[in-house]
Amino acid sequence: MELIVSHRQLNFFLLAITRIVQNPVRDNVARITIILISLFSGLSICGAEVIQDDAPGVASAELEIDEATETVGESRASDAKKSNAVELEQHDSGPFFKNDAVIFGILMVILGLIFWTSNLEFPAVKLFYKVIPMLLVCYFLPSLLTFFNLVDHHDSQLYYVATRFLLPATLVLLTLSIDLKEIYALGPKALIMFLTGSVGVVVGGPLAVLAVAWIYPEIVGVDGPAAVWRGLSTVAGSWIGGGANQAAMQVVFMTPEPDAGVEVSGQLEDLYSVMVAVDVIVAEVWMFFLLMGVGFSKDIDRIFKADSSSIERLKTKMESFSARVTRVPTTTDLMVIGAIGFGATAFAHFTGAYIAESVQATITSAQVMVTGPDGNLIMGENPYGFLKDLGLASSFFWLIVISTAIGISLSFTPFRNYEGAGASKIGTVFIFILVAVIGMGMDIRALADHPGFFLIGGIWMAIHVGLMFFVGWLIRAPYFFLAVGSKANIGGAASAPVVAAAFHPALAPVGVLLAVLGYALGTYGAMLCAWMMQSVTPIAN
Repeated sequence: MELIVSHRQLNFFLLAITRIVQNPVRDNVARITIILISLFSGLSICGAEVIQDDAPGVASAELEIDEATETVGESRASDAKKSNAVELEQHDSGPFFKNDAVIFGILMVILGLIFWTSNLEFPAVKLFYKVIPMLLVCYFLPSLLTFFNLVDHHDSQLYYVATRFLLPATLVLLTLSIDLKEIYALGPKALIMFLTGSVGVVVGGPLAVLAVAWIYPEIVGVDGPAAVWRGLSTVAGSWIGGGANQAAMQVVFMTPEPDAGVEVSGQLEDLYSVMVAVDVIVAEVWMFFLLMGVGFSKDIDRIFKADSSSIERLKTKMESFSARVTRVPTTTDLMVIGAIGFGATAFAHFTGAYIAESVQATITSAQVMVTGPDGNLIMGENPYGFLKDLGLASSFFWLIVISTAIGISLSFTPFRNYEGAGASKIGTVFIFILVAVIGMGMDIRALADHPGFFLIGGIWMAIHVGLMFFVGWLIRAPYFFLAVGSKANIGGAASAPVVAAAFHPALAPVGVLLAVLGYALGTYGAMLCAWMMQSVTPIAN
């Protein structure tokens, strides 16, 4: 579908927004929102008219680069080829907006309008946001930009910027005021629900393959170099840990043999692209229902007969600390907060890359060639190969771990008092930008192109969800533990703190810590899941 929009229509639309926001507002949040809308609307129009890309023959590097491209020793060109770009179809015409400055401005306008309208006192608006959580709207509206071909997220570098620059800073600022003692006092139920989520993914994969093989065996297919279970292994890595684990599964199960040929390599690349779509869309559908449940959490806790007093105690203590240190932030405060967040991000990038390079060097130096049965030299078993399987050769893995560790370390110092100047609020702004960018990458058109793979993903997710609710009911776990434990697996560091903050901003660090644990378990759990899926694949060799 080709969409034609004139500059006169754009100007009329922005004029309408300006008149709307000229109405008196009641609080600072709305005022800040108006400033953002005005600022980025101007940037969007200027960018659309002046700085559109003038060289259509020069494609961007497809930097929706997930952690798959962070393995050490690969060039940027190789990174782009292994990106999570899901090129499921070629459009006859390019997107209307191609410049990242314009796209970022549009996303900020969308976020600003959502936050502004959520503060309105109109009964219909209040009812809307009571039924549909604001966070969910922040995911959904950007996806319409992709659906209507206004933007092409494959050619945008915003995902790379959001995950490599904003996400680490967010983790630092959200954990800056963390109270580890109170989180420990939450008890074992949070950890149990997290591990239940991991088990649900591990057993759900082979059960979903079995179910679909019984109904539609042609979807699953037979075993081989480009077998479906190999692609599903990357989904398992993402759903238990995150992108670094997904990258490890791609290397382990989807690396073609040296003599495989171009055709097999192409099949593997196409399969991986589709599996990224399954990963993102199925996870976001579950996110929809998960966030819907936040508004009914008390009812669910009542059904589970759950005791949420420990959560309320943590929330109350964090609110009390925030109220005690709250002050009107000065320019110096804001600059120090920026220094903390992005200084830690710089240190994590530098240190993480160094550690990852050292791990990769250790793996490479231990690789030896041995003589095979036919007399030819082949690679022998590498004694340190498991380090790469764990994702320890990925700089992104270390980026997340080091950023979180810095935030936790600073929580024991006077720097935690910068929470009173708005450290977590700035972190929340960053994470909502990340949410919008992720939402923009959710191309729902993929559902129509590959329904069979989405059927597998849907059954798989249903098993995970069913197990989570059963164990939650069995141990009387609060819905908060169920929701955060699930998203710490299916979503990782980018989603778990968002879901936790949907209950209350003070609870975001719980999601951060569980997500980091997911990175540690993701590779082994995904490998076990992959082997089980291979064993149940029809006519598996």
